[in-house]
Amino acid sequence: MFEQEIIIILMLVSLLAVLMTGFPVAFTLAGVALIFGGIGSLLNLFDMAFIQALPNRIYGIMTNDLLIAVPLFVFMGVMLERSKIAEELLDTMAHLLGSIRGGLGISVTIVGALLAASTGIVGATVVTMGLLSLPTMLKRGYSPTISTGTICAAGTLGQIIPPSIVLILLGDQISAAYQQAQLAKGNFSPDSVSVTDLFMGALLPGLCLVFLYILWQVIYANIYPEKMPSIPKEERDAIEFKELRNRVLKVLIPPLFLIFAVLGSILMGLATPTESAGVGAIGAILLAYSRKQLNFKILKEVATSTAQTTSMVFTILIGAAMFSLVFRGFGGDDIVAEFLMSLQGGVITAIIITMILMFLLGFFLDFIEIIYVVLPIIGPAILMMDINPLWFAIMIAINLQTSFLTPPFGFALFYLRGVAPKSVLTGEIYKGAAPFVFIQILMLGILSVFPELATWLPSVLYK
Repeated sequence: MFEQEIIIILMLVSLLAVLMTGFPVAFTLAGVALIFGGIGSLLNLFDMAFIQALPNRIYGIMTNDLLIAVPLFVFMGVMLERSKIAEELLDTMAHLLGSIRGGLGISVTIVGALLAASTGIVGATVVTMGLLSLPTMLKRGYSPTISTGTICAAGTLGQIIPPSIVLILLGDQISAAYQQAQLAKGNFSPDSVSVTDLFMGALLPGLCLVFLYILWQVIYANIYPEKMPSIPKEERDAIEFKELRNRVLKVLIPPLFLIFAVLGSILMGLATPTESAGVGAIGAILLAYSRKQLNFKILKEVATSTAQTTSMVFTILIGAAMFSLVFRGFGGDDIVAEFLMSLQGGVITAIIITMILMFLLGFFLDFIEIIYVVLPIIGPAILMMDINPLWFAIMIAINLQTSFLTPPFGFALFYLRGVAPKSVLTGEIYKGAAPFVFIQILMLGILSVFPELATWLPSVLYK
């Protein structure tokens, strides 16, 4: 048993070490697993029958209807990015809130939330908002720190506001972990945790996060009015109220209708998440066509981008399956469960350690890597402690948002750095993102005190 514990520790350390070198995640997961599986077999500490189960795992991934939603939502997001809907939304919202101090910054947050609900892709939202809003914000006298922080934070809302790729992948893993935990406890007919539940559970915490972002911007604008000035009155008066009203209706109705079509069909029980993803993909095509942004070139670019993103996700899935099989073969899941249950403070301590671990890993790893590396290891052990799996999943989703904003490898920071003017320093981007990281941590604290924020809506809708 002691030898297995040593190998498990070395296996995890080796995995993190290779990941930090930048080597592809999928090949790292599979490669480390195979190496240590071979070593364990030579030392008679590992049964190679666990590796022989990999084809069944791959077949399970291939036949998982839920995962079909991944390429469909990715396609939807990329197509909407090409339809240039954000440009009109931002311009309209900026004029609508122009009289308010910090109104442009608030507009960026609201438009970011709408794009998040429409695309579900962080990179697309950050790049689009960076290209459109950052030059405008800087031109109107906004400080680089609050401008870049607002854009990065608004982009991460795609993590938590449904439909979200993160929630789909998280739903698949949390459901597997929950079923494993229930089987270990002797419950051979456990309830499943659906992505629909996750979508509904994430809605209120996501909206709360948007509110906290806006609250911070209002406070900041009142403390430092020179860093978040309002739009000059003469510029606001240049557009008549009737024209502004018509523009709001024209710009807001299409994306809101698409959001309703996707989420509403799930909410009313008319479609599964996978079916609604198909509705979203078709809706995005029609929206692009209505804006004269649909042609063969754009369709090819969207299809190529979707294929690349989907291939990356599914290759990581297969690598993670290999890693989890070898880890389980060494008895790693039992060791982790015993460790967590032996902690003083029980469930509370175990959850705090889990959240801290995921937060720290977010400094170095992508959210997909954290989901497929950490959750299969820790998830079953945590859920054996009678933790609500829905609440636990939403806590993880909010925690994973920080991985996009924390240096040195915060992906939202890199996305924005790639499109930001050279006059904006990297340090200013990091500084601007810091308050929003604290807001996300605050939201974690609020959700831990009031778990009903995640559990109430699904319980009302699906009781």
